[in-house]
Amino acid sequence: MIVTTVSTLIEAPMPKLPPESEPEPPESPSRLTRRDFISHVGAGIGAASIAAATPPLLADPAPAAPAPNAAACPDDCAMPITLKVNGHSRNLMLDPRTTLLDCLRENLDLPGTKKGCDHGQCGACTVHVNGRRVNSCLSFAVMHAGDEIATIEGLGQPGNLHPMQAAFVEHDGYQCGYCTSGQIMSAVAVLNEPVGPADDDVRTAMYGNICRCGAYPNIVAAVQAVRSRA
Repeated sequence: MIVTTVSTLIEAPMPKLPPESEPEPPESPSRLTRRDFISHVGAGIGAASIAAATPPLLADPAPAAPAPNAAACPDDCAMPITLKVNGHSRNLMLDPRTTLLDCLRENLDLPGTKKGCDHGQCGACTVHVNGRRVNSCLSFAVMHAGDEIATIEGLGQPGNLHPMQAAFVEHDGYQCGYCTSGQIMSAVAVLNEPVGPADDDVRTAMYGNICRCGAYPNIVAAVQAVRSRA
């Protein structure tokens, strides 16, 4: 009887007790989860972005200040200068920022000197200053008081062309003609420079003058023709 009772107790399943559940601590009103933090930050950034991108609807926009005109020069800014161009003295009142190129074209009405790149890279604005070729777009006019300045207009005239001008016509050394005055002014300077006899020497000496039409072989032929007659 005792054995049966013990056996029964051993074989009998243990009663399942309900799991003990620990009560969750009450949330503190000051507790901030990571999700809440990200949500609040995102909402703040979005609101700030919208506010920055949206113009005020009620406030009157302030009138924009007029942009200063850098090219304008008051009367007290201009300075007197005398330039000797093509053998003639010209008295001028110039903004000291005026380039020699703009002075020749706009103030002295000598448009034969062309404005190409305006950065000294194409050679269309080439003139002679004291016998040397100069890119007039890179030089201020006020720097040349007392200098001897020569432009294409002073080199020759119809019916009395300079030999280099006549050679350009003879050898078709131009097409559109825009770069031609600069090409001729450089070519005339080459006559007085230590340049070798070969065509490649002429090409090297004329490298600063660009012809968009591609008349380079004819230009070299014109220069060589004049050099052979010298």
